[in-house]
Amino acid sequence: MTDLAGGDAELIAASVEDPERFAALFDRHAPAIHQYVTRRLGRDAADDVTAETFLTAFRIRARFDAARAGVRPWLYGIAAKEIGRHRRQEVKALKLLARTGHDPIADSWTDSADDRLAAEAAARPLAETLARLSAGDRHVLLLFAWADLSYQEIAEALDIPVGTVRSRLNRARRKLRRAAGAGGPLVEARIHEGDPA
Repeated sequence: MTDLAGGDAELIAASVEDPERFAALFDRHAPAIHQYVTRRLGRDAADDVTAETFLTAFRIRARFDAARAGVRPWLYGIAAKEIGRHRRQEVKALKLLARTGHDPIADSWTDSADDRLAAEAAARPLAETLARLSAGDRHVLLLFAWADLSYQEIAEALDIPVGTVRSRLNRARRKLRRAAGAGGPLVEARIHEGDPA
């Protein structure tokens, strides 16, 4: 997904002279950033981190380089840095999920009771594995899986080479497959969803 037809990059440039124009960028992208942050940190932190993300973006908008990155990866990159500041809470929540098997943040993956039970059984080992991933591997995996960013967009968001994105995602997937064990078609589908051939 690229910037919206309204020209997000142009909107940022215009907001340097007319700061009120930045509100349109917030209106377009805040719901997606908020949803991603909610999945990473929970509802309580999501409001604050989303606000911090857009406040930071507003403060540094004059330095935005449209030639280097699109607005969407730029915003997710800022959000990832803000999430990094909240990493302890994230790891604590993942460890709680690993202990209890209940994810209070996410809705179930499907509507059927059988799939919910299978997902709940898979949640504990997956949460343990997510908690043990390095921050870099976890950022890449969750930007891919939850924010639906492409490899290139993740690279731009985190300011790392695409090859690093590929290796981190591969390493994270390998660890998730190991945690899923032999009985996880639902888990395997989630790991591979959107996987480029």
